[in-house]
Amino acid sequence: MTKKILHIIPSLDRSGAEKQLTLLAQSLPREEFEVHVCALTRGGPLAADLQSAGIPATVLGKRWKLDPHAFWRLWRLIQQLRPELVHTWLFAANAYGRAAGMLAGVKCLVAAERCVDPWKSWELWFDRRLAKHTARIVANSQGVREFYIAKGIPAEKIEVIPNGIPPAPPWESTRQEILAELGLPERARLVGLIGRLWPQKRVKDAIWAADLLKVIRDDVYLLILGDGPHRRRLEMFRDQCEIRDKVRFLGHRSDVPRLLPHFDVLWSPSAYEGQSNAILEAMAAAVPVVATDIPGTRELIVDGETGCLVSAEGWPPNATTVNKTVAAGLARHTSQILDDPALARRLGEAARRRILDEFSVEKMAARYADLYRRLLG
Repeated sequence: MTKKILHIIPSLDRSGAEKQLTLLAQSLPREEFEVHVCALTRGGPLAADLQSAGIPATVLGKRWKLDPHAFWRLWRLIQQLRPELVHTWLFAANAYGRAAGMLAGVKCLVAAERCVDPWKSWELWFDRRLAKHTARIVANSQGVREFYIAKGIPAEKIEVIPNGIPPAPPWESTRQEILAELGLPERARLVGLIGRLWPQKRVKDAIWAADLLKVIRDDVYLLILGDGPHRRRLEMFRDQCEIRDKVRFLGHRSDVPRLLPHFDVLWSPSAYEGQSNAILEAMAAAVPVVATDIPGTRELIVDGETGCLVSAEGWPPNATTVNKTVAAGLARHTSQILDDPALARRLGEAARRRILDEFSVEKMAARYADLYRRLLG
């Protein structure tokens, strides 16, 4: 008899946790698990992926942070489905989902913590209270596990299951086609940055690094894929640096897998992460990565072997200040990679092998299936 699993997440946007949930839902053995998905606030592009895999997805339309109507609809959904296990993702779903699951009498609750979250204050009180009624809390890296243990979550409750990523798809376009589409010269070297445009991602440091590179070479273009509340001020900062010609904001793109293999380097200057999907996808595509040396990221990148790490010590106290040490490190490592094709190939191929060996979707799904089996007895 199959066991019914309900996954609850805030949305089905094409972001890190949402991608991992979708990959997991598609990969769990159907003969053992009947998977359902609920998005609290809205659907998104990943809803189509779930639909094509035959996985039912419900959108509740939560409108406010505290929305009793959405909570009631979630409780009703759980009552109707009667899942053996409810698995929640990210803070809003962790709070709403576990509370509704407890009220509906679900015996087995699992929560997911996906990032080192220094922004949390009162939210940690909820995390600690709800942890008492949670069978397991899944962290995607040791860094996330250690963060939440330090915040008072019992260590025995937290289990680490790293992210999984599929092999890079075949190239859909040639490099010449991509460069022509972006209006860039044939000799252009492409540095990519993928992520939401807000303070955590430290995009200002990347823009400053691009300005440093411009001093020593004129062929490097920084392509920033993603959007967010800080886009306008980042564009203003780029223009103040007089580097508009070398830094392009491409916004949200549905064709990131088509562009990614043509990057010469991927940058990840984040101040904190859980386990970056952008880094995983770049490594799977054999693209050399230069990233800040932070928990989560250092579990993916072996410095000098599968990528390059830049010291993140001495972060500025606010998002308006550039960390020039990080910017200089990004520029220095990138210049070395661009000047040494053999180094670029070695880093890229070692990264690709590491993803295939340690971070495949199959391994990730097998670990979750094993966790569910243990919890459900």
